[in-house]
Amino acid sequence: MPEQIRRTDGSEIQETALPGVGVRYEFTSSAGVRVAVVHHRSGRRELILFEPDDPDCVQRSVDLDEVDSRTLAEMLGASKVAEHLARLQQSVEGLAIDWLPIGGSTPFAGRTIGDTQARSRTGVSIVAVLRGESASAAPGPEEELRPGDTLVVVGTARGIEQLAEILRSG
Repeated sequence: MPEQIRRTDGSEIQETALPGVGVRYEFTSSAGVRVAVVHHRSGRRELILFEPDDPDCVQRSVDLDEVDSRTLAEMLGASKVAEHLARLQQSVEGLAIDWLPIGGSTPFAGRTIGDTQARSRTGVSIVAVLRGESASAAPGPEEELRPGDTLVVVGTARGIEQLAEILRSG
């Protein structure tokens, strides 16, 4: 069943899970054209335009690889959104959010978040672990760290720098 997402500008996006395929997002443009993007689990994206007179008939479909998707997003202003988020982040005095990779040479590979003592040593909270296509939100201290993981962390800029150093050298 599609989920309706109401945006602040009043428009709506329908999000539909496609089991075994990915997720389809669609909206109707101000000109009345139904536009959809299918995010395939493989990372491929598909941009779809539907016939105006028949909302179930595809007028045009374009496959986009990751580079194409980033290029199109840039053309549509994604960098402006990122700039706005960066300004917003800076406006919250003292708060920083960052993504720290877990490299194969870290002494914490194969050990737990608790072993890092991140919070007590730096005041930084690890709020998620990104691993491949999945994310573990609000991970506990028992969560094992693996090479290739990315930690989403929140704290002061200085604390995050300290945690990055700890993760590199122990």
